[in-house]
Amino acid sequence: MFRFEDPEFLVAIILPVIFLLRYFFLSGSGGIIFSSLSGVKNIRPSRSVQTRHIVPVLMALGMAFLGLGLARPQSGVKNTEILSEGIDIMLCLDTSGTMQAMDFELGGQKANRLDVVKKVVTDFIHQRKNDRIGMIIFGDQAFTQCPLTLDYGILENFVGRLKVGMAGDMTALGSGLALSVKRLKDLPGKSRIIILLTDGRHNAGRISPETAAEIARTYNVKVYTIGVGVEGDSPFLVDTIFGKRYVYQRVDLDEDTLKMIAEITGGKYFRATDTASLEKIYSEIDQMEKSEIKIKEYTEYNESFARYVIFGLALILGSVILGNTRLRKIP
Repeated sequence: MFRFEDPEFLVAIILPVIFLLRYFFLSGSGGIIFSSLSGVKNIRPSRSVQTRHIVPVLMALGMAFLGLGLARPQSGVKNTEILSEGIDIMLCLDTSGTMQAMDFELGGQKANRLDVVKKVVTDFIHQRKNDRIGMIIFGDQAFTQCPLTLDYGILENFVGRLKVGMAGDMTALGSGLALSVKRLKDLPGKSRIIILLTDGRHNAGRISPETAAEIARTYNVKVYTIGVGVEGDSPFLVDTIFGKRYVYQRVDLDEDTLKMIAEITGGKYFRATDTASLEKIYSEIDQMEKSEIKIKEYTEYNESFARYVIFGLALILGSVILGNTRLRKIP
């Protein structure tokens, strides 16, 4: 960065401009009385006469640099310090067998629930900054797919590897929530949240959803719950002796339990029946849970006036020396 500490002294630059205008346009030229100019028309001026205008130019430039020096030019570096109070977010995702239901669309084509969740969750990760995000998946059992991290590239890689049934075909909802709380409970952050997504009913694991929700409240962990899937029967793409066919089955989504979890922990329950509504839900959570960011800016300046003053004095001294020696003008 560059600035002038005393910019009012920049008006001094007008003086050398006036000086040059006066020299080239207002000063009269000396002359001598001579009967005829025919004898001197062909006389070529000497080199010193041709270059004598350098003297006032050097003087004007020297005065200009002195004016810049008086204005105290300063160069500096601007530093920005960002103080962020990040949010710790644990994504708790259902990968049970029912997540292969083909009742969502992705890119204009039918897609199973998990593929759509992977895309929407990845977009959600892209929107976050300065927040640590981790991921728990659950089916028959729950396990940590990715610990809390600021390396979103690694997290997105883990999201891309999710597969239906990789943790079993059942739904250990309470175990997934309890493990998510365990990964967050001892962290010092002021804001800790869990985004719990499922399409079924708790039917596996030793920990009930109610118990897990009470544990979350004890450790001041807020839980946003999302129930996915259309109402009624959902299509499943299965292999038959006639090739792949759609078979419709009813998936039992326990909305009451999801609402109870959100209410106990101070969160909110959402229902997603298509891709657009799921995207809207994650976008809404993104807006509700923002990191506190404080920006502190400061600039360090170094004085540069000395070089301008020295250079200006050198120019003035040079013009004085030349004007009184080699480029001396005799009236």
